[in-house]
Amino acid sequence: MSIQHVSLLGGTGFVGRHIVARLAEKDIKVRILTRHPERHRDIKVMPEVELISGDTHDPGTLNGFFSGTDAVINLVGILNEKGRDGSGFRKAHTELTEKALAAAESQGVRRFVQMSALKADMADPPSHYLRSKGAAEQAVFAATAFPVTVFRPSVVFGPGDSFMNRFAALLKISPFMPLARADARFAPVFVGDVADHFVNCLDDPSTFGKGFELCGPRIYTLAEIVRYAGRLSGRRRPILGLPDWAGKIQASVLEFVPGKPLSRDNLASLSVDSICTGETLPCPTLLESVAPAYLGQEGHQARMQRLRRGVRE
Repeated sequence: MSIQHVSLLGGTGFVGRHIVARLAEKDIKVRILTRHPERHRDIKVMPEVELISGDTHDPGTLNGFFSGTDAVINLVGILNEKGRDGSGFRKAHTELTEKALAAAESQGVRRFVQMSALKADMADPPSHYLRSKGAAEQAVFAATAFPVTVFRPSVVFGPGDSFMNRFAALLKISPFMPLARADARFAPVFVGDVADHFVNCLDDPSTFGKGFELCGPRIYTLAEIVRYAGRLSGRRRPILGLPDWAGKIQASVLEFVPGKPLSRDNLASLSVDSICTGETLPCPTLLESVAPAYLGQEGHQARMQRLRRGVRE
């Protein structure tokens, strides 16, 4: 299968930018749908990349956006919704995926790749987030018009991530870190490894009709990750693991804070370990080999050197 033109939903996000860069390196034409093209001029300067203005949830817009496309990659995902009844997750994950599948079929798209989440394929996921991701997966696998592939990553890290950077920012303003689900386990996966699998699968028949879990080579508890973020950023703080009842109170309060650093639905997702137990693909990059360059003193010094070079030039 020769893929020459790819349309991305969620292409301006953290993972999307890495996928776009890899597609552009392969001289594959890339089209990205966004409400605000003017905010993403850094993406537009890449060769073979086109930003299209439009509403991702509008079926007519999707039909036009997918016209002439060989493959669709759906990366749209939210970690929190405005309300608390799951409707926001269902709209962003399940309903949008169903609309995208219908539009892709109507436009003769030949390939569909979906970003899901680890444990979304459980029989009874514990959170609205995971349930909506799981329902979206089921819709993708039910499609018959084209080969599909689903990826379920653990938490994704890399420059510009919202995981390690968020903990580093929280540690900056707190004398200690009260941490719900401190023993929850993760297998953080490097964004570059994730992007490689999305791009490489496009014309790989061995991935057709399958779902793959993506995990990094090492498992950490949440407390270990937060402690590491503090050490790298020079913000060492005591970590106070909270019992479940206290974690629920913390989440009930924080979900009303702007940005929702923790919600009750997040807490429910943390009740299952984000580690791989099914069919996987290799993601060999260690957290320790990347995080110091963007979170620690090494990253700070590199940024300062770039700024100095810019001033001299």
